[in-house]
Amino acid sequence: MAREVTHEEREPTAIDPDDHDGDIYVCQCGLSDDKPFCDGAHTVTADEEDGVVYKYEDDDSDQPRQPVDE
Repeated sequence: MAREVTHEEREPTAIDPDDHDGDIYVCQCGLSDDKPFCDGAHTVTADEEDGVVYKYEDDDSDQPRQPVDE
């Protein structure tokens, strides 16, 4: 069964660095190719307008995006 998930965040969440060695960032935009970790793909969301839902073709930040009606 397929499921479409809407992500509202435009940046990752940092895991407390005191719990391990080094910084770890978890993807919240849904576009990372290295899930659950952030690979920087969220940078393509910087110019998205608030209140607009976007669909990235194949859920890939390198592919075209289109605004969609909910």
